[in-house]
Amino acid sequence: MRLTEHELTEALHGAAKSVAASRPGLFKRKADPEQVWREMDRYRRYQLLQGIGDQVLPVLAALPDVPVAIGERPQVSDAQIKEVVEQVGSEGVGTGKVRRAAEVLARVALVKVALAHVPPRSEFDERNDEADGGPNTY
Repeated sequence: MRLTEHELTEALHGAAKSVAASRPGLFKRKADPEQVWREMDRYRRYQLLQGIGDQVLPVLAALPDVPVAIGERPQVSDAQIKEVVEQVGSEGVGTGKVRRAAEVLARVALVKVALAHVPPRSEFDERNDEADGGPNTY
């Protein structure tokens, strides 16, 4: 999937904030992801972003290209995400069937959260694609 650097950054930060707000000690109260993120020190943020990036970025890069209209987010089916997660994420996945299935489902959920945080495509992104002769993507 072709995403701009800004879109990838927003997706990664959104997923990291969601994970940070769902820490075990915060389940009792509804934690605001933005507040939890602000309370974390920079090193903890880095560690969280590094771990989530290792899980999410290869999957986002391997997803099939889909046309995205201005003002909309990329739409990818759950089946497509699951297929890519199973292909890309085969290393480091548990050896047992149940553990592997759980890890695939968790990674699919994390990618869906990241995709939900991708900002809507802007006209600026489209103009940059035309001016460069191709998309400004990674």
